[in-house]
Amino acid sequence: MKLTAADRQSFIEAHPDWALHDESISRTFVFDGFTQAIAFVVEVGFLSEAADHHPDIDIRWNKVTIVLSTHSEVALTEKDSALAAQFDEI
Repeated sequence: MKLTAADRQSFIEAHPDWALHDESISRTFVFDGFTQAIAFVVEVGFLSEAADHHPDIDIRWNKVTIVLSTHSEVALTEKDSALAAQFDEI
């Protein structure tokens, strides 16, 4: 289900580290080093596979940027916000 403007606002208020960009959300996670960043990506991979919803991931030494969007709908959906919330819990 596509997120409404109110849904988007509620998500950003509850998860202020995420940024809204048209039909996607993104966040950069910063770690102490490369090993911690990769461990995070592995967890993200397992959660994403379980949800059958896969983010774009950019790894730069100790920084991991995640971008979520539902490409099949060309929209931001509940799948995106739910997975983002799970990533915040790692």
